[in-house]
Amino acid sequence: MTVKFETIINNKFHDLIVDEIYAGGTFGNKKDDVISKLFKVSNSGGIRYLKSNKKPPKIIVLFTTGEEIDWPDEVDIETGVVTYFGDNKTPGVDIDSKKGNKQIKAVFDNWKQQSPEAFMSNLEKNQELKSLLLQETPWVLNAQDEGERKKRVALLFDLNKMDNELTKAMRKLQKAQVANGGWSWFPGMPESRYITQHIITVMGHLDNLGVKNVRENADVWKMIKKGVGYLDARLVEDYEWTKKHYPNYMNEQHIGQLQIQYLYARSYFKDLPMHNKLKEAFDYYQEQANKHWIKFSIYTQGMIALESHRFDVEKLPQQILASIKERSILHEEFGMYWKDNIGGYYWYQAPIETQALLIEAFDEVNKDETAVEDMKVWLLKQKQTTDWKTTKATAEACYALLLKGTELLANDEMIEIKVAGKVIDPIALGAKVEAGTGYFKTSWSGSDIQPEMGNVSVTRKTKGVSWGAMYWQYFEDLDKITPHETPLKLDKKLFLVKNTDSGPVMTPITESTKLKPGDKVRVRVELRTDRD
Repeated sequence: MTVKFETIINNKFHDLIVDEIYAGGTFGNKKDDVISKLFKVSNSGGIRYLKSNKKPPKIIVLFTTGEEIDWPDEVDIETGVVTYFGDNKTPGVDIDSKKGNKQIKAVFDNWKQQSPEAFMSNLEKNQELKSLLLQETPWVLNAQDEGERKKRVALLFDLNKMDNELTKAMRKLQKAQVANGGWSWFPGMPESRYITQHIITVMGHLDNLGVKNVRENADVWKMIKKGVGYLDARLVEDYEWTKKHYPNYMNEQHIGQLQIQYLYARSYFKDLPMHNKLKEAFDYYQEQANKHWIKFSIYTQGMIALESHRFDVEKLPQQILASIKERSILHEEFGMYWKDNIGGYYWYQAPIETQALLIEAFDEVNKDETAVEDMKVWLLKQKQTTDWKTTKATAEACYALLLKGTELLANDEMIEIKVAGKVIDPIALGAKVEAGTGYFKTSWSGSDIQPEMGNVSVTRKTKGVSWGAMYWQYFEDLDKITPHETPLKLDKKLFLVKNTDSGPVMTPITESTKLKPGDKVRVRVELRTDRD
């Protein structure tokens, strides 16, 4: 049952009822917010609280849209466990950096002060709760120390643990699927086409990588077929609605991002049969994609190129990829990438996912190994100094790197490094070579350092990309340090600030500038980097 917004604002509703739907307003602004009317709390933010004279707050309301795929708030109906990420969704940032999170933190601090033993005993005894808390605070896992990350990576090679986690994840996925075959953002919410298409696509990726369980596990295959069936039904509905409301639909554009995402997801399971109505709808949207592909982003264009190739559309896939390649930038250090591949609000504005999909397209459609290896360089370059930002982006990047092309870890031959014409042998120098990566570190000091050691050559005899660094470390007066060309540039400038009739004016300070006591000097520091 749905309680109307007018009923709520007039305070004519009774106590809150589980599973009741309380409608919002239609003003198009903050006045539409229903939570503030129900609980008398503020009308903005994910964590909202009712102030009181005593601390902690009397009421705390957790609000979520359910649309954050990388920060999935959820409620386990069976166990009653709530997973909520709060207002702060930035890894590495303190939990209490946001006002709402400070209130939640205050509640937990209060629990600790009043009954610390009871609070700690739950963590000690309940392994599931410990895991949940780590999921709720991903910034804890965003380790500052690279060694800490490597230790966690080692856990992935615990086959028993990995098998158990995969089983748990699959059961959770099966449990989340609703009766009609779709998946929702959260239990109890209406199913989402985007989420369902994303899940089916991921299953297609696993199948494409040769994961046998996708088709050989009866429960998994049944789940996939139900999901595809749900998506097929939605496409037919789109087609029937378009025919009914647009008499000239054959000559107009009626394809959007969701329909293209469907075509791409469906291309992984084209062996699943299509009935006559579905075939008619499918052919219509395929023709729409053929006509209007130029109007979409390169991410969506890559999807069209892949799905049309798999469904045997002639010439179009090659034309799309030729157009995409013409717009690319080829850089000696960064490889092949696209200037307009930048992040945005929508799911199809995702740089890492876009690059990963284009790697798949150039590999599968054009068999262009050179372009694939150049694009992998850009993908890895984004990981060199930071991370791939989200779990979704990381999964897509790993999928692209696991596809055909050069096996990045297949050859463990060391690169050849020459310093002053002499080949560097890390073993002879007593340096420990890290297994798998080939990383080692060595140094020279004092009289060992000669001017000719500034001549360094690096040779890689196998395909792929390697990174390393060599640097001089010495003491020098600040005013004698000369600038060097590096990916990270720091520029400091001084300005003399003077007040004029039109407002403050800044004048650069030079050697000829005369300063006197009382002058206002402004310092501007510019930090520039060669990547986002």
